[in-house]
Amino acid sequence: MRSRAAELGEIVPIDDSRRVSMLIGVLFGVAGMGSAAAAVALPALGQDFGIGVGSTAWTISLYALMFAVTTALYGRFSDLVGIRTPLLVGIGLMTGGALLAALAPTYGVLLFARLVQGAGAAAVPTLGVAILSGRYDGAVRGLALGRLAGTAAAVTSLGPLLGGLTEAAFGWRAVMAIPMLGALVIPFVWRALTTEGSGARLDVLGAILVALTAAGLVLLIQSPSTGLVIALVGLLLLGLGTPLVALQVRRRPDGFLPRDVIRNPVVVRSALAAAAVPAAWFGLLIAVPAVLVGEAGWEPWQVGVLLLPSSVVAVLMPRFTGPLLTRIGAVRTLAIGAVASSAALFLAAWGSAVLSPVLLALVLILVTFAFGAGQPALSASVGEAVQVHVRGVALGIATLVFMTGGSVGSAMVGGLGGVTGLPWALAILGVLPLVGMTALIPILRSSPAAVLAEADVELD
Repeated sequence: MRSRAAELGEIVPIDDSRRVSMLIGVLFGVAGMGSAAAAVALPALGQDFGIGVGSTAWTISLYALMFAVTTALYGRFSDLVGIRTPLLVGIGLMTGGALLAALAPTYGVLLFARLVQGAGAAAVPTLGVAILSGRYDGAVRGLALGRLAGTAAAVTSLGPLLGGLTEAAFGWRAVMAIPMLGALVIPFVWRALTTEGSGARLDVLGAILVALTAAGLVLLIQSPSTGLVIALVGLLLLGLGTPLVALQVRRRPDGFLPRDVIRNPVVVRSALAAAAVPAAWFGLLIAVPAVLVGEAGWEPWQVGVLLLPSSVVAVLMPRFTGPLLTRIGAVRTLAIGAVASSAALFLAAWGSAVLSPVLLALVLILVTFAFGAGQPALSASVGEAVQVHVRGVALGIATLVFMTGGSVGSAMVGGLGGVTGLPWALAILGVLPLVGMTALIPILRSSPAAVLAEADVELD
């Protein structure tokens, strides 16, 4: 199978896809450590600033929110100016935000630093997938996406152990600096970063409206732990932002949210269903350390050790995901990921209620499997359903919905956990993947040819 780069006359080594996909996966994993490593340090962070679980959850929720919102922005930038500049900007923000978080004198400064860090880290998944989708075709692309997801999940899963060991040796501030390591990867993938784009203008107003609307949703969900004012702000942003976004799409059909992309049924339905995977992952990032460190008396590094089996699963997932995508298709693979996410959350509710480390270890393995299957399935589904000139923004929008699910998951556990208790919060969150599954039903009932034909009609 020849890559697109080869068709354009560029000489690409036969093993280039393995090297590039794994390096990008490492970068993705280091960005993911912004949540995974930080999660085990939340109890120590809370003690230092004198705040509880509901408040410390904002360090994860705001990171995930900004991560979600800016993914589409980077996707659109990559369509306009190529991949290299947006990725460098993103890595710079991630590094600067991590440094500021490590030095933050107050909790307010820490939250601002986490916003900056999330805004930078968002460049990695969108642009990483865009690199592989544009550089490789067919089965090679599927394998590359599988390696990316598996490598990313493996590195991210090591985050709690690295975070726990770092916290024990140097304190929680050193944990916040871990994502700075991502800058070391850039020289090794430099030649894979394209610099060509359409040169079109960015719809800044559309980007701002989408950001505010997504923020409103997360603020509203987390308001049970933060009070009426936050709830009203979230409701206002969501209530005003939704119609304004719709109006902007009608006014600028080729703007930040291109109409051809958001009216594509494969993109929208796939993204909604896939959002269950990060919702489960980010929700568990809050719940598992809170249960084991806060209630069972574990040390943060012990929580990291508990995730080691899930890291092994993550390493093995690329061998499984590529053939699975080829055999049953991206949509059915997404369905499997959603069901696995729901099962993980219900099992986590049980494990949290009885304080069972064994059950929680099984939960982490299951959600790692869901991520390893769901993320490349979403990328493959969206990448095949849109035209090349909007692939970057389509992947960005899909990742926006995907990571908004992560923000919703952490916000729900952080917001409801203090009101209902963590087991009930996890159980309620476990219902959402089943609801998201309904979005896939029309696609699951259709043949792959019919689905792609419907997408082509929307694009035309």
